[in-house]
Amino acid sequence: MARSEAFHILTANDLLAGDAVFLAEGGWSRDHRLARVARTPDEAKALEITGAAEKAARRIVDPYLVEVSIDANGLPVPVRYRERLRTLGPSVRLDLGKQAALRANSLL
Repeated sequence: MARSEAFHILTANDLLAGDAVFLAEGGWSRDHRLARVARTPDEAKALEITGAAEKAARRIVDPYLVEVSIDANGLPVPVRYRERLRTLGPSVRLDLGKQAALRANSLL
């Protein structure tokens, strides 16, 4: 259940690709920075309802809320280390996946 002082985003795994995805305006994104941020318990509940519907439609699996803080640019940043790792993709090789794109753009 969402705490009133916490911000949340919704994450899941894309059913076909297996990638971590985040609920954004207009659909799912692999970029957590585009995720819709729930700022109240009611908004968090609405995200959970959307996640349940998307799971029932077999577009995603295992939807759940992730607690985030908001950085200086107004973007969500996962609070827990596990969720920060999910934003980067597989951690075994930095030349593949999201890490490679971030590294190419000097963001990692």
